[in-house]
Amino acid sequence: MAKSSRQKKIFILDTSVILYSHDSILNFAEHDVGIPITVLEELDQFKKGNDTKNFEAREFIRLLDRLAKDHSLQDWIPLNGKTKGCFKVIMDSDSTLDATQVFNDGKNDHRILNAALTIKEQEPKRKVILVSKDINLRLKAKSLELPAEDYETGKIKNVNTLTTGKTELEDINSEHIDELFKRNVIDRKKILKRKKFPANNYFILKSEKNSVLGYYNPIEDTVEKVEKQMVYGIKPKNAEQTFAMHAILNPEIKLVSINGVAGTGKTLLALASALEQRRNYKQIYLARPIVPLSNKDIGYLPGDIKSKLNPYMEPLWDNLKFIQHQFKENDKEFTRISDMVTQEKLMITPLAYIRGRSLSNIFFIVDEAQNLTPHEIKTIITRAGENTKIIFTGDIYQIDTPYLDSQSNGLSYLIDRIKDHPMFAHITLEKGERSELANLANELL
Repeated sequence: MAKSSRQKKIFILDTSVILYSHDSILNFAEHDVGIPITVLEELDQFKKGNDTKNFEAREFIRLLDRLAKDHSLQDWIPLNGKTKGCFKVIMDSDSTLDATQVFNDGKNDHRILNAALTIKEQEPKRKVILVSKDINLRLKAKSLELPAEDYETGKIKNVNTLTTGKTELEDINSEHIDELFKRNVIDRKKILKRKKFPANNYFILKSEKNSVLGYYNPIEDTVEKVEKQMVYGIKPKNAEQTFAMHAILNPEIKLVSINGVAGTGKTLLALASALEQRRNYKQIYLARPIVPLSNKDIGYLPGDIKSKLNPYMEPLWDNLKFIQHQFKENDKEFTRISDMVTQEKLMITPLAYIRGRSLSNIFFIVDEAQNLTPHEIKTIITRAGENTKIIFTGDIYQIDTPYLDSQSNGLSYLIDRIKDHPMFAHITLEKGERSELANLANELL
């Protein structure tokens, strides 16, 4: 093998890594990559379907086919670029240490471990590392003295350093706050001086006498006053909700992310603000990813497709009903919501049903965005056409899929990568407003 050296490592990829990112094979710098034949067998089961994992499986198979042109997959094949390493498919073979016997099970995970153990024996002078998004598989590998790592590309180093989108500033000159109250806008330098803050950052500004909510407008380079406002019967209950609503209603901000625990009002604020702006968009989409119950596909559930999807969509309908019942049944706002649903002006649907559609002139709310991969987030945003606004809501600490965590999910990735763009705003909601009982659970349980 021309590129082999003692310094270069060999990374063995698990199926979970490829389903997370189909081009992961290209992200190991000068090191070599091994693909167990078992991984190809598992990918064959994922190649049909409309979910992102099906897309990733198909794209990886096509990528492998292009890279392997005129080569045998059992040989080390150069990857694209002069700085890249090589790859090959590792066939089933008997290593001295047999994972299927150690764990008394011949399932695919153990065959993947055997592939890595085989390469480790064949390349004793090189470090062989198993890469998997599956924590349990990594633990099994380490129990066999096989180094194992998570796939780090796109992973946020420290979620505690993610912007909250708001800053509290004290000891502000009271005259400047008075000016902001009177004129609704003030030169940025008077308030922020030489301090730098991200675009569309929000502020709680305090002086000895009074306080005001503010917003940094990056286009005008000013600080503007933010006031509470009621939209479609919903009024913000705290400063963070006020900021979130302001961002969603701001026509200059095309992309908004809202992070917060259950009961902070993320989806409710987004939906009420969307209804307020209904005349500005052709349709309002409220979507969320389908996370199978107990790792079972929705086909496991009884009934037709609508019946299968109802359990996943019910929380979204609950928010819509809550807004609707802020009005009496004979109020025009009440009947307008029902008409919008009937006429498909307002659609609540699984995210998979949205993928592939053109998103021009759409107000698009994506709920539970923490269950999306960075690639899925990117795919959704790149579908945006003219006059489209996208709102992502979620809780980066409440992950429902097995191969994502607070550092690798798409919502964290979005907040970290686009935090200072003039078209983007982020707000973290910290105070639960659902009920005192819900707050008790969030704080103590």
